Parts: sequence; C-alpha cells; structure tokens
Amino acid sequence: MSRQGAIDAEGIVSKVAETLRAVRKEQQLTLDDLAQRSGVSRSMLSQIERGESNPTLATLWNLTQALGVDFAGLLGTERAAAETSGHVERLAADRTPTIESRGERCRLRILSPPAMAGTVEWYELQLEAGGALLSDAHAPGSMEHLTILEGRIAVQSGLREDEGEGGDTLRYRADVGHRISALDGKPAKALLVVLAS
Repeated sequence: MSRQGAIDAEGIVSKVAETLRAVRKEQQLTLDDLAQRSGVSRSMLSQIERGESNPTLATLWNLTQALGVDFAGLLGTERAAAETSGHVERLAADRTPTIESRGERCRLRILSPPAMAGTVEWYELQLEAGGALLSDAHAPGSMEHLTILEGRIAVQSGLREDEGEGGDTLRYRADVGHRISALDGKPAKALLVVLAS
C-alpha cells in the first residue's frame, strides 16, 4: 500500500470518529442508547469515537441504520440526521447486505433494518438450480412466510413438506429445522419474512 493510501485510511478513521460523536450528540444519544439501537457494544463505540478502532463494514452498517445516516453521512461528507417532519432513506442495491452460501447455491439479500433483527426480518432469497437454504430451529414460536416470485420451491419444516410456484405464499414453523429448495432443476426467487414469537 502506498503512503498516500495509509494516510487516507487514517483520515477516514478520524473522520468516522469525529462524525459519529457529533451525530450521536445531535440526536442526544448516550453511548448506551446508541449501543442498544445499533447492537454495537458500548466499549466498541467508545473506541471508535476516540479513533482507537477501525470499524468493520458490518459495524458501520449497523451505526448508519441506528443513526439514520448513509455511509457518506457517517464519513462527514453528506451529514444529515433524519428530520422529525419526514424522512426517506434510499439504500442502493449494491449496498444491500448480502449473505452468500456457495455450498448450497443460495443468496440472501438483507432487506430489513438492523434495529428489527430478532423481531421481524425480511430477505430476498435467490436459489440457483438445485440450490437450498438450510436453517436450524429459531426461537420458540418463530414463523416464516415465503412468497415465491419466480420458479418452484419446496419447503420442509420439521416432518412437514409442501411446495409452491410464482405468486404462492408458504407459511411454516421456523422453531424446528427447516429447508427451502429450488425445484425442477431451475433457479427460483422469493421474499422471506421471519417473525419471532
């Protein structure tokens, strides 16, 4: 890495530290408040604000969602906290967090905000031909709602199994092991909503 690259990295860490502290204070949030909103520990927030930690992309994502700013806002180049009179947030497609599972040939795009994790979560599920999403049991009482957009999909929940095609919605228990599979040797696409009890 060039010396210029190293200087830029240091400048970014410094700018994130400065902007995070300023936005948090503007919104009258304590470190504890922001920790609870973002899921980032208080000690990590403190280190980031002092410029002693270089946050991961996942940490920055959680902070932007908790504070209602975009990445540019957290870097201080386009800072704007959400106004109480109204707010529209746009998350570009290429910035949507994605979970790839190459072994099972599936991809999940995380559409729900981090603050809703553990209560209501929604995803775009893309299955390659022969792909599947295997999940262990979630919390007791959890349910999943799968709306098929393209292709045919089979769902197995515990010992029960059903299948559907484009336009169908399958609802099933998610507090037991479950599997979502593309059928007919073709890819499939669906919206998946996970509801905790």
